[in-house]
Amino acid sequence: MTKQYDFVILGGGPGGYTAAIRAAQLGKTVALVEKDKLGGTCLHRGCIPSKALLRSAEVFTLAKESAAFGVETGEVKLDIGKAQARKRQIVEQLHKGVEFLMKKNKIDVYIGSGRVTGPSIFSPRSGAVAVELADGESELLVGDRLIIAAGSRPRLLPGLEADGVHVMTSDDALEMEALPASIVIIGGGVIGVEWASMLNDFGVDVTIVEYENRLLPQEDADISRELERLFKKRGIKAVTGAKVLADTAAVADGGVTLQAEVKGKTETFRAERVLVAVGRIPNGDGLGLENTNVQVERGAIRVNAHLQTKEPHIYAIGDVIGGIQLAHAASHQGIAAVEHACGLAAEPPAPERIPRCIYSRPEVASVGWTEAEAKERGFAVKTGTFSFKALGKALVLGETDGFAKVVADAGTGDILGVHMIGPHVTDMIGEAALARVLDAVPWEVGQTIHPHPTLSEVLAEAMLAVDGRAING
Repeated sequence: MTKQYDFVILGGGPGGYTAAIRAAQLGKTVALVEKDKLGGTCLHRGCIPSKALLRSAEVFTLAKESAAFGVETGEVKLDIGKAQARKRQIVEQLHKGVEFLMKKNKIDVYIGSGRVTGPSIFSPRSGAVAVELADGESELLVGDRLIIAAGSRPRLLPGLEADGVHVMTSDDALEMEALPASIVIIGGGVIGVEWASMLNDFGVDVTIVEYENRLLPQEDADISRELERLFKKRGIKAVTGAKVLADTAAVADGGVTLQAEVKGKTETFRAERVLVAVGRIPNGDGLGLENTNVQVERGAIRVNAHLQTKEPHIYAIGDVIGGIQLAHAASHQGIAAVEHACGLAAEPPAPERIPRCIYSRPEVASVGWTEAEAKERGFAVKTGTFSFKALGKALVLGETDGFAKVVADAGTGDILGVHMIGPHVTDMIGEAALARVLDAVPWEVGQTIHPHPTLSEVLAEAMLAVDGRAING
């Protein structure tokens, strides 16, 4: 059966369902195609379930340290099964919320695999979507506009295929009902760091093997150094500048061994399990785009500044276009794509205005350019830093590690980047993101009255520190 819509959206993750809602708000008819469950990777295999488990790890650690606060708890035990059950309950509650939003906005949802078709008698131009529904039936959805929001999947290493048990991806790790005694995490980026922090808090012996010369190589170098110092203090071993050698992994005697080249020498690593966390691959292949003029390079769909492909009526957003693979980036791209298609003035968010958050212990959050990136772009920079150790609220919480760092243009004073590591910084980076949008200068943020005692004072003091005006440090 053929059905006609104003918008057909392929992919029901944060980018896809947000685009669907915005189109419906503008009075458009919308079809949303999702092969699995609404909410996509973020809700079911990424952001939400991992943060639920990270919260359990945080509470477990706090309970073990509660005597320092005058609270005697006795022996503290972890029940990973209950932590997993809580995770699933949170995911299901949010999943039902997304389903409700689709009904509320009168969006037609098709659960099945969608494939883009070329021109036909049903559609004179390419971009219709043939859907094989979960019940075995099929539909052809023809839209005036098509938005592809197909997401991404975990990247694997050649010769280190995941079996879901001994060698895992982050998808597999989220379903662990029993914790290993030890684990090697390949990759010291966002995913690897979060899992290292969580599993260490759960009592697992953790080793990170990272190809670059530092953890979180995309973040400011000062942030990386602080995280590595604090991880070492917790007993997390980080081996950087390490290239895992292909086809060296072997499963035997209930564990996994693999080899890596570290500073010109071959080292052997052994653990009960291995987690491969080396990024994600865009899902641009296998969508039928060969039937169109849409360009795909290594799975990533090429788009212009307005998120249009080589076929102007076909847009692509989120992880499938590569670049910054974050749920909130995809959501804002979805809104921008819909509004542009509807003739409204809309621009997708510039990468330097998209905040980045890492939910390890301590948390890391940033927006804008690192100090090194700003210098590479030709800026003369000035910086200001301020430590959590000087804040009353941090002392009250018992979380004084970390700092905020501001990078500003020495000429104009404009804020170029803000980088934070410490307690609850992911909740505070929004203020810095707003400052970037408003092209603020540090003194404007520093002059804003921040309540005392709060953790947010660290940002105000770091802003003032750019000009040597920090009050409490």
